[in-house]
Amino acid sequence: MAQARARWSGGPFRSPRAGEAGDARGATAAKRAAGKAAPAPPRRRHVLPLPVRILAMLCAFVFMVAFAVVLARITLEPSPASVSLAHSNLHPGRSIKAYLDQPELRDAAKQIGGNILLGVPFGVLVPVLAPGARGIWRVLLLTATVMLLVEMAQGALVTGRAFDVDDVILNTTGALVGYLLMGRRLGRVHDRRERG
Repeated sequence: MAQARARWSGGPFRSPRAGEAGDARGATAAKRAAGKAAPAPPRRRHVLPLPVRILAMLCAFVFMVAFAVVLARITLEPSPASVSLAHSNLHPGRSIKAYLDQPELRDAAKQIGGNILLGVPFGVLVPVLAPGARGIWRVLLLTATVMLLVEMAQGALVTGRAFDVDDVILNTTGALVGYLLMGRRLGRVHDRRERG
């Protein structure tokens, strides 16, 4: 029995002492900590100088005001001479077909191209000025909503103007073109600057 006790306390079956157990745990924790990479230092945000930011905001504001004036002049200016010609169109494609059936190609290009060009600024500016509306579907939805309201206003309130669903379709197509050509890229650049 004494031999068994001796073997238990000092032999191969000896239990580790409290200090030794703590040392072993500390060494294991140190190995684990050494294995993990140290957290990267926080990146410094690249912020444009204040005068540059103010100038960019001022340019965007002037462009938006100019665009709003042009949009209002084109769509909301009364046209008494067109009263007998203005008819509402609720059937998609009907006005586009009428434009294409005109004998002068220039007139068709003016009508269709003008409506497409009117929507291009939406596709360019919305991703930059409205961070919550970035992404192709949000840009198209916002453009279609704004143009729908404009068409409803001109059809209801402006002499010689009528609601035309094809104008909404062409304007939204213009926004798609603007977004694919520039808006998507400008939105990414703006995102990178903000995350910096």
